[in-house]
Amino acid sequence: MGHVRDLPKSKLGVEVENDFAPSYVIPRDKNATIKKLTEQARKSSEILLATDPDREGEAIAWHLLEALKRKMKDQDLSARRVVFHEITQDAVKHALEEPRDINADLVDAQQARRVLDRLVGYKMSPFLWRKVQRGLSAGRVQSVALRLIVDREREIEAFVPQEHWSLHARLAKVPAKRKQDQFDAALVQLEGKKPEIADEETAQGILRELDGAAWPVQKISVRERRRRPSAPYTTSTMQQDASGRLSFGAARTMRLAQQLYEGIAIGGEGQVGLITYMRTDSAQVSSEAVAQVREFIGQTYGADEVPDKPNRYTSRVKNAQEAHEAIRPTSVFRTPGQMREFLDKDQLRLYTLIWQRFVASQMRPALLETTSVDIVPRKDNSDLKCRFRASATQVKSPGFYQVYRADEEQEDEKNTLPPLAEGEVLDLRKLWPEQHFTQPPPRYTEASLIRALEEEGIGRPSTYAPILSVIQERTYVERERRSLKPTELGMVVRDILVKHFPDIIKTEFTAAMEEDLDAISRGEKQWTPVLKEFYGGFSAALEKADQEAERVQRPVVETGEMCEKCGKPLLLREGRFGKFIGCSGFPQCRNTKQYLDTIGVDCPQCGQGDVVRKRNRRGSVFYSCSRYPDCEYASSRPPAARKESAEEQAKKEPAEVAGD
Repeated sequence: MGHVRDLPKSKLGVEVENDFAPSYVIPRDKNATIKKLTEQARKSSEILLATDPDREGEAIAWHLLEALKRKMKDQDLSARRVVFHEITQDAVKHALEEPRDINADLVDAQQARRVLDRLVGYKMSPFLWRKVQRGLSAGRVQSVALRLIVDREREIEAFVPQEHWSLHARLAKVPAKRKQDQFDAALVQLEGKKPEIADEETAQGILRELDGAAWPVQKISVRERRRRPSAPYTTSTMQQDASGRLSFGAARTMRLAQQLYEGIAIGGEGQVGLITYMRTDSAQVSSEAVAQVREFIGQTYGADEVPDKPNRYTSRVKNAQEAHEAIRPTSVFRTPGQMREFLDKDQLRLYTLIWQRFVASQMRPALLETTSVDIVPRKDNSDLKCRFRASATQVKSPGFYQVYRADEEQEDEKNTLPPLAEGEVLDLRKLWPEQHFTQPPPRYTEASLIRALEEEGIGRPSTYAPILSVIQERTYVERERRSLKPTELGMVVRDILVKHFPDIIKTEFTAAMEEDLDAISRGEKQWTPVLKEFYGGFSAALEKADQEAERVQRPVVETGEMCEKCGKPLLLREGRFGKFIGCSGFPQCRNTKQYLDTIGVDCPQCGQGDVVRKRNRRGSVFYSCSRYPDCEYASSRPPAARKESAEEQAKKEPAEVAGD
């Protein structure tokens, strides 16, 4: 049910001059919860606080206890904290046998984060209202995420493609009896160096030199290598994989994971939690779970697929909470096939991914054999200074591939080679050049942005999905297919924040603050000195920015129409939910109209309206009919333009003029 106490929405709620003391209130929608729990507590001899097993959960437990104390001033409360990472009978029973006190260090770390985020949000957001437009927001982590997206877009805009060429040969055994006897090789060496072919003229010159050459196999190399399985999922790797494989956004993934964690009704077992806690940056797994999955692998795939010793993993995240577990099934014996009748389609797809990744993590490596064939053309009994190479990989022993392959592992076994021998002369079937241009860096997707934030040490497992949601809800960023593209408003906000708060809106500063918060949670630092050190520089920067920053004059775009209410020009404006048409006489005249961003394609459903580009409340772009609600066509992808018939095209042809 979330927090039962929080900072008030109507004011700052932090006494800066009194060591940043927070003023907590009970939100209206939580009064009934507190009342019900108070009634229960009065009848109870003991209270067990069993909130989520992370920093946020620890703080919720503390807030709950503080709220009950205020309601029950006349009664002593005996309250203990119990922690479990999965909602199963054994885990809950074990937790009840080992209650503890609330961890004050974890609570202080969460309070520090909450106060820090409130100071940044409630101080910087009004600055944006004054200098850009009302309704905007800034945040300690969200603004850094926005900066990454905008900076990447600027890289793309500034990118200048460079031309380069490659050479390829299609070769075949002699005689070639079947299609598999031919293969493609690429030029990998030119005059002893990596080939750098800048233009077509150079490429054609090499082709002329190769004309009439023989194509003998000079060298065959065979190399074995082992590919180890990936670690079980953390929050970020689960979100990344769910994005790439299932096309799930971060928020959707976390919503489904929450359902699997809280529990699903399973036949005669009742409500059972199917996965462990889904907000974690740890790759550790309990010894009991390891023993169980090794038993399952031996029974299902054979004893040979069980490693001699369990595979061990450490998190790549600095200061990861290694006391927690990775995300895994609570029982590996609940296979996806068995769970199919109890889960909906999306729940099953995510559970399958988690189950496969965990089982694979404790299996033997895949054994691969890579064969490389070097062909050096000869002419007039002399080797030319061109080396072509073809490679192919075979899976000799699949190991964990039987259960799960990472995206980069999907390429194994893609190419094949016929049996060849050194000195064997091949038949040249085709020789061709290919033109290429260097590509700009790709836009961030939700998955790659989460990976970038994690690598920079920014944010925590509980914050990735909310960060992505808020920058899209504020229309700083919109989704095009799966890419995150900054809007004009997002670029304006990024620029003004970076200009006036350069030391705060940068990855290094935000990562350092995360380390301070982790140090507080370990009891190595006190939270008020950390906040004092931050606030000194922050308040000075804020005061200076207020004095020096000029109001951003965003370009005025006239529609060419006049307001039917007051007669003033109508302008194209941008608000929280995208573009709209508004009167230039605002605020005296508040006339607005819907803006239709047409893409030049007729509606494929009704054929009467235009397909228009829209944005939902999460900032995602979608396409619908301009005649909505009369036509309810909607799609996440733009429809293809309908091909005109010859008769329709003829109607558009200009009539011939006599004498032409």
